Amino acid sequence: MVDISVDTLTEAQAQEELLALAIVLDQANRAYHGADDPEISDAEYDRLKKRNAQIEARFPHLKRSDSPTDQVGAAPTDGFGKVRHSVRMLSLSNAFEDQDVKEFVAGIQRYLGHSDALAFVAEPKIDGLSLSLRYENGVLVQAATRGDGAEGEDVTANALTIQDIPHQLQGAPDLLEVRGEVYMSHQDFAALNSRQSERGGKTFANPRNAAAGSLRQLDSRITQERPLRFFAYSWGALSEPLGETQMQAIDRFKALGFQVNPLTRACASPQELIEHYRSIEQQRADLGYDIDGVVYKVNDLALQDRLGFRSTTPRWAIAHKFPAETAWTHLEAIDIQVGRTGALSPVARLTPVTVGGVVVSNATLHNEDYIIGRDSNGMPIREGRDLRVGDWVQVYRAGDVIPKIADVDLSKRPDTATPFPFPTQCPECGSDAVREEGDAVRRCTGGLICPAQAIEKLKHFVSRSAFDIEGLGAKQIEMFHADPVLPIKTPADIFSLQTRDAAAIAKLRNRDGWGETSAANLFAAIDQRRSIDLSRLIFSLGIRHVGEVGARDLAGHYQSWEALVEALDLARPAALAHRKADQAEQAERLNALAEHRRARLKPIRDAAIASYDVPADAASAWADLIGVDGIGAVLGLSLSDAFANKTERAAFDELRLALTRIIPPEAPSSESPVSGKTVVFTGTLEKMTRAEAKARAEALGAKVSGSVSKKTDIVVAGPGAGSKEKKAKDLGITVLDEDGWLALISA
Repeated sequence: MVDISVDTLTEAQAQEELLALAIVLDQANRAYHGADDPEISDAEYDRLKKRNAQIEARFPHLKRSDSPTDQVGAAPTDGFGKVRHSVRMLSLSNAFEDQDVKEFVAGIQRYLGHSDALAFVAEPKIDGLSLSLRYENGVLVQAATRGDGAEGEDVTANALTIQDIPHQLQGAPDLLEVRGEVYMSHQDFAALNSRQSERGGKTFANPRNAAAGSLRQLDSRITQERPLRFFAYSWGALSEPLGETQMQAIDRFKALGFQVNPLTRACASPQELIEHYRSIEQQRADLGYDIDGVVYKVNDLALQDRLGFRSTTPRWAIAHKFPAETAWTHLEAIDIQVGRTGALSPVARLTPVTVGGVVVSNATLHNEDYIIGRDSNGMPIREGRDLRVGDWVQVYRAGDVIPKIADVDLSKRPDTATPFPFPTQCPECGSDAVREEGDAVRRCTGGLICPAQAIEKLKHFVSRSAFDIEGLGAKQIEMFHADPVLPIKTPADIFSLQTRDAAAIAKLRNRDGWGETSAANLFAAIDQRRSIDLSRLIFSLGIRHVGEVGARDLAGHYQSWEALVEALDLARPAALAHRKADQAEQAERLNALAEHRRARLKPIRDAAIASYDVPADAASAWADLIGVDGIGAVLGLSLSDAFANKTERAAFDELRLALTRIIPPEAPSSESPVSGKTVVFTGTLEKMTRAEAKARAEALGAKVSGSVSKKTDIVVAGPGAGSKEKKAKDLGITVLDEDGWLALISA
C-alpha cells in the first residue's frame, strides 16, 4: 500500500484526510465495539489511527473536534442496562516497529526526568472483548463491558456463566474490580460454528466476533452454551493495593483463582521487550487463541501512578501490534456514493475475498485522483497505475468499514478495461459536482435538494449523540423522506409530524409496521425532544467538521443558541476575509518553489489583504470564535458557511421555532482550587517535569496555557523565569513558586 507521505501533504489535503479518517474510524469503532461485527483487522485500524496522529502532529491547528485520537470504543447499545465505570476503561496507544518501542521507553524516561533503567511487564494482547468484574466483600456483584470507556453494558448474568470467572474470592480486598479479556479458543470456535450450522443458526466470522456476540446475549442461557474463557490482566477500583508492581498484581490474581496468561514476562530493557515479542510472534499460530500483539507496561505501580494518563490512553503502557494481511481479488464495479457533506465517494465492488478472517466485498477508493493513480499534487501512487473495472487488485485491510485497494496487477488486466470516467454531476440529484482548488474531493452543489445529502443529514440529526428520538432511526427516516403524505425533508418537519398526521386522511397508524400505540409513542418521543441540550443541537445540524467535542466547546463558550447565531452573523465579513487571505497565502506557498513567481505573487497577496474592509466588531467576533479551545479557523469557516447558506439557515431557523427549550451546559463542578482557572508554567521546575505538571493541572480541571494574558489566573514560576513572570506581575496576576503551587493543589 502506497500512501501520500505525511511530509508532503498540503494543508488542504491534510484537512480532507483528517475528515475522512474521523468518519471511517468512527464507523469502524461502531462496527467493532457496538455491533460485534468488524470488517477490519485491528492492525489496519491502528495503521490509520497512527496516520491520523502523524497528520495532527504536523498540522496541530487542523486537529478536529471529533478526532479519533480522543475516542475510546463506542457507546453502549440499548439492549442492556448501563454501568458507569468508577475508573475509566481506556484504550492503548500502539507501536508498530521496534523503534516505536524504544521511543516509548525513552519518552517515559523524559517524562520522569531521569534516564534510569526501567522494568516492564510484557503480555500477549488477547483479541477478545474487554470486561470489568466488580467484587464486593469477595462476591461478584457486577460485570460490565468497556463500552465507550466511561460507560459500558451490564452483562453480569452472562459473566456468571463463564467458567474462568470466580463467583466468590477468598482473601480479596473488600472492593476489587478485575479487568481482562473474554475470548474463545480456536477449537471451541470451530465446534460452535459447526453446531450453529447444523441448527441453521448464525455462524461467526472469527473467534472475536463469536466471543463478543456470546457475551452480549440478552438471554444468559445462550451465553452459558457458548465456550467462553477469560484472562485477567488489570484492575479498576480498589480498596487496597494488590502489590507494588504489575507482576505482583498478576500473581495476586492467579492466587485468587483467575486465569492469567502464562506468556506474561518481566523485562528489564527495550531489547528484552522486543525479544519477547518475537518469541510470542513465533508461537502465535500454536497458542490456540487469537492475539494481535504484545502489551508492554511499566512494572512499578508507583511510577504508573506518576506517569498517569493522556485523554484516552495511559502513558505507562503501549501495544506492540502484529502486521496486517492482504489478499487479491477482482474489481467488479466502481460505484459513487454521495455523503452528508455532498462528497462524491467512489467505492470498489469486489469479488468477495477473506482478508484477516473477514469477508471483504467493498473497498474505498477515496477520490478521483486515487483511481487514476495520482495524489492531489499530481504525484504518482501505485507507480501511476490506474484502477479499472475488471482489474485484479490487492486488498489491504485499512481502518475503514470497507478496506482499501493496495495495488493492481496490470498483467491480468482484460483488454476490454477502460479508464473510469469520474462524474461531474451528482448521480443522486443531477446538480453540478465541483472540485474546489486545493480540495481532494468533488462535491455535489445541491445541498438539501440532493436526496442523498438530505437523508444522511436527517439520519445524523436523529442519531444517538444528537436528538436520539426513540422510534425514529435510519430506516424510519428513509421511509418518511419518501412518504408522499407525511414527508420529512428537514429537521423541523419531524416536529410537525403529529399535526400533519392529524390533518391527513392517510394516518401513520394505518401504515405497515405502525399501529395506534407505536404512532402515539413516536409522537410522544418527538415531543420529549423539543427540549434539548445546546451541545446536542449544535452537533445535530451535521455541519462539516463539527463533532461532539466541538459542539460541546461551542456550547460552553456561547452558552445559548441566540448568542452563537448572533456571533456567526457578526463574524461573517471577517470569515470571508480570512478565507480570501488564506487562499492567497496558500497560492503563495504552493508556488514558492518557482523562484521566478515569488516576486509576482507576494505583492498580489499583500494588496488583496490590504483591500479587505472588515468592521472592528466583525473582526472581534471572528477572533473570539476561532479562539475557542478546539475550534480554530477550519471549523469556524465551516460554521460560518453553513449559517450563511440561505437554505441551511432557513432549516436551522425553522427548527429553532419548533423547540421549546434549549438547555445551556452546566457549569463544571469541582472541589479543586484550580478548577476552571488558566495556569501558565514558566522557568525550571525542580520537583516534577513540565509535562507532569501540565497533566496534573489539567486533571484538576485547570487549563494550561503557554502565554500570559489578562485571562491568566496563575503563573507558576521556577528558577530562570523571565518575561512571563514579569508580565504576570505587571498585570497583577497571582505568581507562585513550585512549592506554592504544590501546596495549592494539595489543599
